[in-house]
Amino acid sequence: MKRFDQINMIPFIDIMLVLLAIVLTTASFISQGLIPVDLPKAEQSEQATGDETVLEIAINAQNQIFFDGTPITAVELGSKLEAHPNTTPVHLRVDKVAAFEHFISVVDVLKAKQFAAVSIQTEHAQ
Repeated sequence: MKRFDQINMIPFIDIMLVLLAIVLTTASFISQGLIPVDLPKAEQSEQATGDETVLEIAINAQNQIFFDGTPITAVELGSKLEAHPNTTPVHLRVDKVAAFEHFISVVDVLKAKQFAAVSIQTEHAQ
């Protein structure tokens, strides 16, 4: 009988690559944002692509507005948006129990600054 003097690493590498693919896939679903927002559900929602620079605006359940993770007022939001070209994509995340008034105030600021690439993030209803 032949003696095994070395370990075959090929099966180990295959298993590690599969585990890496699982972790990367799972991590992409988990990383939605830093502000805890319970998104409303929609049947026609699509998966967002993360290829470009995106401005993120969030409104949480306490009706606080966040711009890229920092709390801000609607007036301050207008001045922050002036630093970015109006072709920059904007992701708007609004908690489902947030007051509609705050959503409208943010959309009004975006419209006043002529941002056209605005997407409203939802969860896919199943």
